[in-house]
Amino acid sequence: LVEICLMHPLDVVKTRFQIQRCATDPNSYKSLVDSFMIFQMEGLFGFYKGILPPILAETPKRAVKFFTFEQYKKLLGYVSLSPALTFAIAGLGSGLTEAIVVNPFEVVKVGLQANRNTFAEQPSTVGYARQIIKKEGWGLQGLNKGLTATLGRHGVFNMVYFGFYYNVKNMIPVNKDPILEFLRKFGIGLLSGTIASVINIPFDVAKSRIQGPQPVPGEIKYRTCFKTMATVYQEEGILALYKGLLPKIMRLGPGGAVMLLVYEYTYSWLQEN
Repeated sequence: LVEICLMHPLDVVKTRFQIQRCATDPNSYKSLVDSFMIFQMEGLFGFYKGILPPILAETPKRAVKFFTFEQYKKLLGYVSLSPALTFAIAGLGSGLTEAIVVNPFEVVKVGLQANRNTFAEQPSTVGYARQIIKKEGWGLQGLNKGLTATLGRHGVFNMVYFGFYYNVKNMIPVNKDPILEFLRKFGIGLLSGTIASVINIPFDVAKSRIQGPQPVPGEIKYRTCFKTMATVYQEEGILALYKGLLPKIMRLGPGGAVMLLVYEYTYSWLQEN
């Protein structure tokens, strides 16, 4: 909860970068500094648009991520795979499962973050969710739109995140000094979150385009994950698939390290007690 409250402004900035198409638009953000226009135009609470869906989803999301990772690891233990492949495949499985749980929350969150009205003027979280269900339903055009991109985003992230962390951690000797051991794990976790963010961001951009406002109201331009990636690449170039990378890394690099450390130390404590 604390992590969400502290880091949510970076998530809003990331989404705004990813959904903007035209750099000549005077309201577009050309750098991270430009994103402070959110404060000027929408006030401080503009940085907290769409915060309720992640707060509601956080506990089940993390529970699903780590619980299914452990279950997939046990399941893969019956197959003769290398440890490196086991961690990566278990991570992929946990990400795909996690995506199914969080996608409806993501649809609501992205829609609220894309809204440039002031915080007081935009619809409530529940009101916006009801609006989506009423107009578009629960399916892949409504509250579950962008599911393929969310599957890709979470699947690829967790595959790299868990795969890199546990494989690299096993290569580097354990340090007897508890502080140095903590720093060893934190450093590997930081790298894991950063590398996973760089690799999965094209899926994140596709997800934001599909779940956010379409360029022409009433017409669906961004519909499926890979077609959206291809369209963005053809119209805006390869770098457009990496929009919002800096705020994403600023959040998920250290955030990913903290999450793994909390999980590992909690897991060890539960086993000992």
